[in-house]
Amino acid sequence: EGRAMLNDFILDLSKGLPLQDKYQLICSDGEQRAIAKVPYPEDVPVYEYYPSGQTNKWELWTKRITNFEIPKDAQVHTIIVPTADTVRNAFLLQTLVRAKYHVLFSGLTGTGKTVIIQQELMKNFDKDEFVPISVAFSAQTSANQTQDIIDGKMDKRRKGTYGPPFGKRCLLFIDDLNMPAKEKFGAQPPIELLRQWMDTGGWYERKTSEFRSLVDLTFIGAMGPPGAGRPHVTNRYQRHFNMVFVLPFAADSLTRIFSSVMQWFLNKFPGQVMGLSNNVVQATVQIYNTISNRMLPTPAKSHYTFNLRDLSKVHQ
Repeated sequence: EGRAMLNDFILDLSKGLPLQDKYQLICSDGEQRAIAKVPYPEDVPVYEYYPSGQTNKWELWTKRITNFEIPKDAQVHTIIVPTADTVRNAFLLQTLVRAKYHVLFSGLTGTGKTVIIQQELMKNFDKDEFVPISVAFSAQTSANQTQDIIDGKMDKRRKGTYGPPFGKRCLLFIDDLNMPAKEKFGAQPPIELLRQWMDTGGWYERKTSEFRSLVDLTFIGAMGPPGAGRPHVTNRYQRHFNMVFVLPFAADSLTRIFSSVMQWFLNKFPGQVMGLSNNVVQATVQIYNTISNRMLPTPAKSHYTFNLRDLSKVHQ
């Protein structure tokens, strides 16, 4: 509902229509707004378009997908099929990081948060400008472990100041950000340590109690929604991030992903077998959607939680 309402809001805003009464805004419409010179196409939600500086038009995200071929010797779990969702999320990550903003991706299990971030860090950020570091949190992660890992990756710039090699920026990716267990007062010590850097630019060296300033850092986080063992991350920490919620793949994206994988696998078989790939994918996706909608978790069957990882296992 929220995405549909925001879609209508953006369309009305681009047309210069009054908004206060329809959307119950606390601010008045004021003077008449200008109408967008290049209006949004209304046949598809606004989330499917991006502004092209070359054509001065709204272009579909799918146009940014380049030719994609799966290597013959590839492992199934390493295959990343580009879709409109992955291209859009990668663009947001690149844009925000290059502008030196911290980014936090949140979404259900199996939506590709970690895969997208790791692919961008390893392949699409210039190694002469950025130094990627990946850390995975768990329920047992402590503040001391977090501090030691990050401090061990930093070089000394001058007395009391540390950072990546001079002239570069460190991209610190933390997976499962909200996994650390809470202590008896309700705080997550690793999160509080990272929040201290966000607020003050550093933390204290444990042996000498001297303040250690860390410079040229950009944090990238990925986490699942609170629940099922994942605590809620304090808003005092979340406020430092630009939040991006990764939605489950749309039906056409699922079909494109698993059709590409299935055709790649069946390419070694006769033509009659290859022709079954689309039917197999459609049937699998349909069964997955039916199970997800009908077999809901209950107190007696709490394990009825299905995600895209279950769907991908069928094609492995």
